[in-house]
Parts: sequence; C-alpha cells; structure tokens
Amino acid sequence: MLNWLRWLPENVSTYGGDIDSIIALIWYSTAVWFVLTFGTIGLFLILYRRRAGRPAAYVKGERLAEALWVLVPVVMVLAIDLWLDFRGAPVWAKVMLERPPAALSIQVTGKQFNWEVVYPGPDSKFGTADDRQFDNELHVPVGKPVRLLLKSKDVIHSFFSPHLRLKQDIVPGRAIEAWFEATKPGKYELPCAELCGFGHSGMKGWLYVHPEEDYNRWVKEQWS
Repeated sequence: MLNWLRWLPENVSTYGGDIDSIIALIWYSTAVWFVLTFGTIGLFLILYRRRAGRPAAYVKGERLAEALWVLVPVVMVLAIDLWLDFRGAPVWAKVMLERPPAALSIQVTGKQFNWEVVYPGPDSKFGTADDRQFDNELHVPVGKPVRLLLKSKDVIHSFFSPHLRLKQDIVPGRAIEAWFEATKPGKYELPCAELCGFGHSGMKGWLYVHPEEDYNRWVKEQWS
C-alpha cells in the first residue's frame, strides 16, 4: 500500500498506515471512476461524431432507458461511498475515539502567527508556576502516546503534521483533544493548514521526536 503512495511524506505515526490505506482507497476509487466516466464520454464522442453522408437520427425518448442512465451511476457511486465509509469507520474510531492512556500531555495554542507550546512541568498540571512555554517547538519521546490540548487565541487555525498523518482544526473558544504516538526520532514540520491571515505562510513550528534518553535529558535541562 505504501508503494502506491510514495509522494506522501514518510509516515512516523502508529496510526499513519491505517490513514494511508484509506487515502489510497479513496484516491484509486476516484481514479477508476474518473477513467470510466471520461472514457465513456470520449468513446461516445468518437462513435457518434458528425460524419459526411450520415444524417442525424431522431431518437425517441424512453423513460426507463433515460432513468437507467441516471440511476445506475447513482447506485454505483452510493455503493462506493458506503464501502469507503465502512472501511474508514474503524480508522476514524482508532484516531478519534480509542485514545490510549497518555504518557505526556501538552497544550498547543495557535495565534497569529505561531504555535505556543506549554508543558505542565513536574506537577503534571497546567496553569501552575512550573509550566514552561516554548514557541514553535514541540518535544516528545519516541514510542510514547502524547495527548494534545489544542486551543486558539484569535482565529481558526489547523494543527497539521504530515508525517504523523495528524490534522485538527482549532476553533477559538474551544479546547480540542488530539493524540499521536511517534515511531521514529527526527525533526518534523508543523505548519498551520488553515488560512489565518497575511502571515499564514510563515506560521510553522517543528516537532522534535527524541529517543527516550535524550528526551529525559531535555526535560532535566528545562526543569533543572
């Protein structure tokens, strides 16, 4: 499946493969339907084109035949849509509903035009004196479920990590939860995926996924 989606960024999320399978299913179903539709149109253009010595024929309308030309494609599209919904439901549940116990909770607030990342500190509580804020930097350990509490200070933003296959719109006045578990250490881009103003193109943070030892060392440096 991944060989079919080589144009996508490398997947480094535990649920990324499931999302990639749905992307591939939708993409190739759409591609097949596109070829069938425009192939039929092209075929008809060739078969029924105007030719010298061939007068136009009057075709008497038949309600059943006309209805079938509409109803058969409708049934086919509906069947494909229901099939995609059936295949996608378990993935949706895995990403949005079946969240594992979090090893770490982080608050990310979008504002024009940067990400404010707040860690709760040793007491594991937000809004206390040991909280620590970073701008456009999200540090996490590899192989640990991370809970995100997403907020906005001004307009709608969209927290997007292509490598994690995670995208969540952030609405002002709401705290929205998301989660991920990174599978590979590295540095990954965190752009805003919602047009949020004139500085939108420069609203970009970075996700740093550390091996556990390196992450523990980073924590000690920040809360020494």
